[in-house]
Amino acid sequence: MLQAIILFVLAGLAEIGGGYLFWLWLREGGPVWFGGIGAIILMIYGIVPTFQSFPSFGRVYAAYGGIFIVLALLWGWLVDKKTPDQYDIIGAIVCLIGVSIILWAPRMP
Repeated sequence: MLQAIILFVLAGLAEIGGGYLFWLWLREGGPVWFGGIGAIILMIYGIVPTFQSFPSFGRVYAAYGGIFIVLALLWGWLVDKKTPDQYDIIGAIVCLIGVSIILWAPRMP
């Protein structure tokens, strides 16, 4: 379980970090190399989830979506200095409950 969580966090940081560099380049007038580094990081994001031990692509990415939401809120809070409000926090908790159900619910073979 710890490995799964670490991989989800790494994938999330790669997606958010790569996307953020593109944002800085295209929206904020940052240097073009931000876009290049962002593209490389986004490619890494595509690779990281393949190391998950869960057998289903759809479930892995559905669960990752919930983790991504939480990480995006944390990124906004820590990097963009936008404090999540109570609805952000409630929504993030709901997402984590959903992730837990998707990944660890008992299933019939």
